[in-house]
Amino acid sequence: MKYNVNTTDFSLTPAISDYLDKRIAHLDKFINPNLEESIMCYVEVGKTTNHHKTGDLFRTEFTIHIGGKTFRATSEKEDLYASIDTVSDEVTQELKAFKGKRNSLFKRGASKVKSIIKGLYGSNN
Repeated sequence: MKYNVNTTDFSLTPAISDYLDKRIAHLDKFINPNLEESIMCYVEVGKTTNHHKTGDLFRTEFTIHIGGKTFRATSEKEDLYASIDTVSDEVTQELKAFKGKRNSLFKRGASKVKSIIKGLYGSNN
C-alpha cells in the first residue's frame, strides 16, 4: 500500500516515521494483495494547539481509498503515539467489517447459486 504523510505545526522525526510505518504495515493484512498497489493511504499528523494551560494536543487522521470506498478515522489526544494507535485501531475495525461483509455476501451468493443448481438437477434424479 502506498501512503502519503503530511505534518502540521511540527517536524516528522525518524522515530515517529518508523512508528507510522509499523502501524500502516499492520493494515496490509486486511487488504487484498492483488489490489495493494492501487490503494492509497493519506495520513495527516499535526499539533492542534500550543496553549500553555491545556498542553499540546495531537491530531491524527487516516484516509484510505480502496476501489471506490473510503475509510476514514480521526483522533485527537495529548499523546501523539496514543492518537496514532487510536486511529489505526479504528481503521482496522472498519477494514475488518468491510472484509467480513464482502466475504459474507460472496458466501450468501454462492449458497444461492448452489440451491438453484440443486433445484435444477436435484429434481431430475
